[in-house]
Amino acid sequence: MGRGPEPADGRIPRLRLDELLDELQVRIDEVRGTRDRLNGLLEAVMSVGRELDLPQVLRGIVDAAVTLVDAEYGALGVIGDDQKLSEFLPVGINDDLRARIGDLPSGHGILGELIRNPQPLRLAELSEHPASYGFPPHHPPMHSFLGVPIRVRDEVFGNLYLTEKRGAADFDAEDEAVVTTLAVAAGIAIENARLYEEGRLRQRWLAAISDFTNALLSGAEEAEVLDGMLEQAVDIAGADMGVFYLVGVGGELRGSLACGEGAEAHSGVVLPSSEGTLVEAALAQEGLVMVADVENEPRITVQPERWRGFGPAVAVTVGTKERLSGVLILARRHGRPPFTTAEATALPGFAGQAALALELADRRRDAEQVSLLEDRDRIARDLHDLAIQRLFATGMTLQSARRFIEHPEAVERLSRAIEDLDATIKIIRSTIFGLREHDTPGTAPKLRNRVVKAVDLAASTLGFAPALRMEGLLDTDVPPEAAEEALAVLGEALTNVARHARARSAEVSVVADEGVLAVTVSDDGVGIPHDGRRSGLRNLSERAERLGGTLTVRTRAAPRSGTVLEWRIPLSVDRE
Repeated sequence: MGRGPEPADGRIPRLRLDELLDELQVRIDEVRGTRDRLNGLLEAVMSVGRELDLPQVLRGIVDAAVTLVDAEYGALGVIGDDQKLSEFLPVGINDDLRARIGDLPSGHGILGELIRNPQPLRLAELSEHPASYGFPPHHPPMHSFLGVPIRVRDEVFGNLYLTEKRGAADFDAEDEAVVTTLAVAAGIAIENARLYEEGRLRQRWLAAISDFTNALLSGAEEAEVLDGMLEQAVDIAGADMGVFYLVGVGGELRGSLACGEGAEAHSGVVLPSSEGTLVEAALAQEGLVMVADVENEPRITVQPERWRGFGPAVAVTVGTKERLSGVLILARRHGRPPFTTAEATALPGFAGQAALALELADRRRDAEQVSLLEDRDRIARDLHDLAIQRLFATGMTLQSARRFIEHPEAVERLSRAIEDLDATIKIIRSTIFGLREHDTPGTAPKLRNRVVKAVDLAASTLGFAPALRMEGLLDTDVPPEAAEEALAVLGEALTNVARHARARSAEVSVVADEGVLAVTVSDDGVGIPHDGRRSGLRNLSERAERLGGTLTVRTRAAPRSGTVLEWRIPLSVDRE
């Protein structure tokens, strides 16, 4: 008997049912996979959006992209102002392998293709693309490729690079859609992180300038405050070195302060002109100058070796053209990223506030100087109107009373008292003259002021401050040549005390009286040994003889020890 017809109820054979069930399971798995991928994409978007630290945001974007498309390797390249990669963050390559590969890519080959044409790019085989020209030694082999640009508003910030799709020949359209969606979220996260970073930078710059202004206006030493400002600028800008050049009215470099790596090569630079330096470039633009490679900058022709090892740099003028304080330069080592626009644009504001603070400090010092001079004039006026008049009256009373005294010893004592009064009046007059004599701007400093500065300078070498006494009209009766010689003698005498005397105290006297200028330096040291060298004293003696004067050196009498040096010259000889 033959086989009968299929059942009339239309039941599907079991084989066909199994096929349909398998197909349904595949569809369910696809839906589940799509759902899982969408959940992963949503989680990745939320993850990168929660971060505000830009480096963490960038690292999170690469990690999320690699996970979403199951790539073995991934990277994010940040595009710099020169349309090359300023930063490159790889994932999947360990530190040892990265070190063997060498320098990170700068944007050539297939990586540069996305910079030139910022559109998604999928390749089954990297080597077949016309822009590809191979990998450096030790680089792992890569075949499949997916590249997607990241835009921040309308600006292309960088590119996501993914290679070696696991478990498949190449990346598909769905992978491209997922990474493109992630790139959109990444652009928003990067913008938020940038805004946060810019706000944080502004806050730090404002705090730095506040500290700088407070320190200046509190009376701290300007050089010390500038050092602190420089250290803060280096720290905030993420630089490796900072230099502040002091610029004169004619463009000359009057000195420099530096901190950071290689600072010793930039400290204390004095040049007759800023020509051939980065300072000149900043002055020419009257503002901000950014340099990609300061070591090979063609505008730097004077001492370019000082910049060896440095790459990105930025220079900004501190002050205006009419009232310029200096130029601030910040530099980073080769291999470090260039200064960003946010970092650079904050500098002119900081420099402007610093210039204002310096000017306010100058005005404050001027006001204090005016107040000091007014006080000196008031004291001089009071001494003249009150003290001298009373001393004159007392002296005249004693002189008129002397004729009524018959005892010889009493007459002698009274005469000595009158002489002491005359000497006191001379000292007060000299003091009054010194109080009223101020250095005029644009003229050479007065002898009195120069003597005070010389004694103050010697204090750091001696370890103590010598006592100082000045009498007579030093600023009017002492000719310039004699004044220069006296200052040289004073400096050498105090140096001898510091080197040889082992003294604990010293006294300096500079007196111009009755046509003679006398400089006396005494100390409580060990005295002059009989077999000691006399070359320094011979020099002082020759200075005195050249002007018709003398030098005497004697040891103090017991119980006091030490040496007394007296250098005397006639003032009348210099006037002939």
